[in-house]
Amino acid sequence: MGFASGLRERLGGFWWHSLVIFCALRASDALNAFAGVWLVPKYIDPAELGAVMPLTNFAVFLALPATVFANTFRSELSRLALAGDYGRMKSLMRGVFCAAGAFLAIALAASRFVLPAFLGRIRIVEGSLGLLILLSAFLGAVHPVFNYSLQALKKFDANAAIGALGAPARCIAMVVAMPFRAISGYFVGQCATPAFNIAATVFCLRKELSVPAERYWTREVAKRFSRLAALFAAAAFSGMAASLVESTVLRHNLPDLDSAGYYMASRFAEIATFATSTLTFTIFPYAAELAAAGKRTDGLVLKAAAAAAAFGAAVATPFFFFGRDILALLPNGADYAPYGRFIPPLIGIGCMWSFACIYTTAEISAGRFGYLKWMVPLELAYPAALLASGGPRSLHGMVCWMAAFNAAKAMFCAAAIFVENRTSRKGKRKNGNQRIAADT
Repeated sequence: MGFASGLRERLGGFWWHSLVIFCALRASDALNAFAGVWLVPKYIDPAELGAVMPLTNFAVFLALPATVFANTFRSELSRLALAGDYGRMKSLMRGVFCAAGAFLAIALAASRFVLPAFLGRIRIVEGSLGLLILLSAFLGAVHPVFNYSLQALKKFDANAAIGALGAPARCIAMVVAMPFRAISGYFVGQCATPAFNIAATVFCLRKELSVPAERYWTREVAKRFSRLAALFAAAAFSGMAASLVESTVLRHNLPDLDSAGYYMASRFAEIATFATSTLTFTIFPYAAELAAAGKRTDGLVLKAAAAAAAFGAAVATPFFFFGRDILALLPNGADYAPYGRFIPPLIGIGCMWSFACIYTTAEISAGRFGYLKWMVPLELAYPAALLASGGPRSLHGMVCWMAAFNAAKAMFCAAAIFVENRTSRKGKRKNGNQRIAADT
């Protein structure tokens, strides 16, 4: 038995696939980090740098209907793929792609009224940004459908290869386009990766998609998924509202340099989420299998969250001592160096976010949506409180708001797991007593 096969047997499928994807994507992350912490501050003036995050969130917000539609059928893709029902899977992917195009047309019309006011609020001149934001929104909403198909088939090696190659496509596009207009070039890069991913995924699925398409869309299917779509819409809207309002308030309330400094600090803080992105991707089919077998998923969730937290702590340690010095090495580093002290707290916030993200992903894969009863109100209350109060006027205050919000999400997730465990134990004792009574 070779070393790799022996290690795979000892780790088990979930941790082995997580390790493979994590290692394969680190080269991609290195290029993304280069783009985020070198190319972007090199070409984008500090006065506009803080607008990058709210613009990105606005693109995600425009794609929300298409994203909800895609996520609604994520579990269905897994079911069809596991059953080998490729003809219906092909029809499903086509339908999602066409629906995303229709949602894009609606977003285009809506953006003509909303986008100018939004850009004015974050102090940005529109230019060619509108079209590029919409294009990135469309591609960003569609490409997960293809990605989910590989995930459902457990083609994790193909996922890893596509992820590793998508970053160079983004980097090359940014290098070519950003010298002409920096922010527009940034969104050209945002379009490059999902466009490459879609093309590469279709190539990887050429065998499965070579079968004739079979009828999928029926009245029964529409009725079956209408409730599920409403649940996903509530979750997606509340989560996106929190992110969009948070980043917009940060840019609107803070001076240009503070919002730019936050962007730079958050780029390094996001390194700690690399493990989370891998774990949430691989946990979906495994948690779905556990739930289908009637087994609990909380053990897998807690182990994955502990791994994400350990990785975050390891990343935070050097930035605790050298964050200021590292920022000073970058373009315009003298301006951004004082914000190095925010990197460790932002990593801590990211660890709390990771726990909530891993928990909700496992719940969705298991077909459980009870967490929405407390998650949606919490995620709507946060932006409402920010807007009602006017938001903090300092970066320190903003970080405190973010920490409180993510801590509340993490505590609610922990409480939900605790309640679920107690309920499960009581149910087992009750069933055991009933069996004893029946035997006697």
